[in-house]
Amino acid sequence: MDYHGKPYYSLDAWCKNTYGEKLYKIALDAGLTCPNRDGTLDTRGCIFCSAGGSGDFTPGSALSIPEQLTAGKQLLRAKKTGSRYIAYFQAYTNTYGPVSYLDSVYRQALSEPDIAGISIATRPDCLGNEVMALLEGLKSDYPDKFIWIELGLQTIHEQTARYIRRGYALSCFTHACDRLHAAGIPVIVHVILGLPGETTEMVLETIRFLNGCGIFGIKLQLLHILDNTDLAGEYRAGKVQVLTLDSYLTLLITCIAALSPDIVIHRVTGDGPKSLLIAPDWSRNKRNVLNTLHQRMKLSSIRQGQCYESGTFDSLQINCTVHAGQGHISPDHSADQ
Repeated sequence: MDYHGKPYYSLDAWCKNTYGEKLYKIALDAGLTCPNRDGTLDTRGCIFCSAGGSGDFTPGSALSIPEQLTAGKQLLRAKKTGSRYIAYFQAYTNTYGPVSYLDSVYRQALSEPDIAGISIATRPDCLGNEVMALLEGLKSDYPDKFIWIELGLQTIHEQTARYIRRGYALSCFTHACDRLHAAGIPVIVHVILGLPGETTEMVLETIRFLNGCGIFGIKLQLLHILDNTDLAGEYRAGKVQVLTLDSYLTLLITCIAALSPDIVIHRVTGDGPKSLLIAPDWSRNKRNVLNTLHQRMKLSSIRQGQCYESGTFDSLQINCTVHAGQGHISPDHSADQ
């Protein structure tokens, strides 16, 4: 497959390989909530999740889905090099609502000619029989468009999952993946790098587990400390540390090398809202993070899947003063300076 000059299989490369052009993602807020917020499981949400339910870059649910898509297209017009878009149902849990309503908002997006497909962020415990039937029906009704499901796994380790208040067991995730695979619906998995207490080996265990799950894509996301979250309180109390840029890139490159070369990488860093971001401060400069990542992988002759293919995970050498991480991840105190 063609990686289009990058050392990993990016979403951009997949789009160009599949459609011959770049696709732009438009984040949407369908006005839904989450069982981790409405009292079904909890009222506080995941420990890292902002009040916007990770949908801080959406136009907001006050606008209809067509209006949000129009607004998103206007914002992207200046840098547009492609002619189609991905409608990304991002805020909160996007299969957690009346099925009739879900059917309506999904179809509003899919019916627009320049929408190539939809990506639905949700939880594996919110994919009941009616929702699965709806997704399969949409897949049949829109055969020329894709329907993706994004699952926020974050980690396979149950102790960490309890700490971040994920609210479901790993078995729930694997069951959801099996059902989605059987329905022919591609799965994208969110993994957070830098979760408190997780070692490099623990993160690699998550990556190796996902290599065997038949997933279509992955988002490798940096742990952000956002204001007005419970994690922010832990950070200010000195109970949580964040990664330095060097530590993050070391961990990220190690994960990419361990990842199956067929899995599409949809994200390699994070986009914490600048108005809410407390730490790490270096993540504000996304371009620098990406440029440094690509440079270090090139200088180290590292590409996606090379450790996966060789079966060796302990001999990776990363240039530019970055060394393969061992034990707990190094902290960054830049936000305290």
